[in-house]
Amino acid sequence: MSTIDLTRDHATTTSRGVKPPAPPEAFEHTKLRQGEFWRAIPKYGDVDEQTFLDHVWQYRNSVKTPDELMGTVRDLAPKAFIEDARAGFHRAPMNVRVSPYMMALIDWSNPYDDPIRTQFIPLASRLLPDHPKLALDSLHELEDAPVPGLTHRYEDKALFLPLNTCPVYCRFCTRAYAIGGDTETVEKAELATDPKRWQDAFDYIASRPELEDIVISGGDTYQLPARSLQRIGDALLDIPHVRRLRYATKGPAVMPSKIISDQPWLDALTNVVQRGRALGKDVVLHTHFNNPNEITWITERAMRMLFERGIFVRNQTVLIRGVNDDPRTMRLLVKRLGYLNVHPYYVYMHDMTKGVEDLRTTVQAAIDIEKFVRGSTAGFNTPAFVCDAPGGGGKRDVHSFDHYDRENGIAVYSAPSVKPDQWFLYFDPIDRLSKMAQARWGDAREQERMIAAALAAAGA
Repeated sequence: MSTIDLTRDHATTTSRGVKPPAPPEAFEHTKLRQGEFWRAIPKYGDVDEQTFLDHVWQYRNSVKTPDELMGTVRDLAPKAFIEDARAGFHRAPMNVRVSPYMMALIDWSNPYDDPIRTQFIPLASRLLPDHPKLALDSLHELEDAPVPGLTHRYEDKALFLPLNTCPVYCRFCTRAYAIGGDTETVEKAELATDPKRWQDAFDYIASRPELEDIVISGGDTYQLPARSLQRIGDALLDIPHVRRLRYATKGPAVMPSKIISDQPWLDALTNVVQRGRALGKDVVLHTHFNNPNEITWITERAMRMLFERGIFVRNQTVLIRGVNDDPRTMRLLVKRLGYLNVHPYYVYMHDMTKGVEDLRTTVQAAIDIEKFVRGSTAGFNTPAFVCDAPGGGGKRDVHSFDHYDRENGIAVYSAPSVKPDQWFLYFDPIDRLSKMAQARWGDAREQERMIAAALAAAGA
């Protein structure tokens, strides 16, 4: 009778299950930019660390005009680029404000293709005609506003907008209809920018017991003085049926040093979070990183301070052409955020906003990128890719369309729990379609025929 070598068989089975060591690129998300990198910018060459981390200095030295841009980068950028930007400033629907932190992270040897420049500094040469079906308030937030500065769309959630300014202005802002000052192309709508209007919003929320979840945005809650930040939080926590608050801010991505140097603001946020916890209510911070290059040792230090105080942070990214529409770039961003204890929450399709057609991508691109990213890290650190349906349908999983005409770039969504019996249309950027489809979009009658066909297919 033969004897089986169980030792050898067990070793072979075990070796088959051993995963090989991870390659060096698997650790790229842990390699954050270090040192005084800002000194490479001519204007910041003599700026020490303490000064650069001062949020007041960051605000005072933000770039707002072409002349300030030229005075900051000087010979780093070609003259043709500055003139291109000068023309872009005049045509942009948003004011321009770029923090020194962001300016220092731009690759000035290739500013045309840099993902951070792309988000904040408009270039006339890159602009494309707006899609013919674009609307300035594409999400219809004003139509769902019972009082100024409050949008009530979802049954149990409202969006409170207590201010209209930000530490930087994103070119792609979904609230270009209201945020920042008037520009040469857009006259801004009013939000709840004074305490009396805040009270009107609080009174409405208190009158609607179904409202459990309040998002505090704007503008940007980074801009709220510490006293106002806490006043708003306490007023909402005092409403018995409000269970969840979310402070929304792009600040950690564009000016992380404020968390480090503005002690009163950080203390006010901490106080609201701790009071909420004592009441059994959830208070979190929602932020907005779009590209892994935005994350440095300064970000890590700031996020660690929030983490040590028990402040939970979620991230909402916008899918932007030339910024993060590459699958590997998005995967690196997602893993880098998880490394800092910032939980990736959403990746949005770029809203159909005025003057930024060059930044939008197709629905198919979002589907492909999500497929690549999913499985690269834990599920709770993997964002949902969504389309905030134009017309007020709310957030739809990007792949949950009822019909998608890829040839003509028309995705049809429904939102039965938000606005039943309605269809919501998202349109791919025309320059990403075939030449024949582009020609059809140039004919108003063809536009209506294509849309009618897409709606009929969705209904079927």
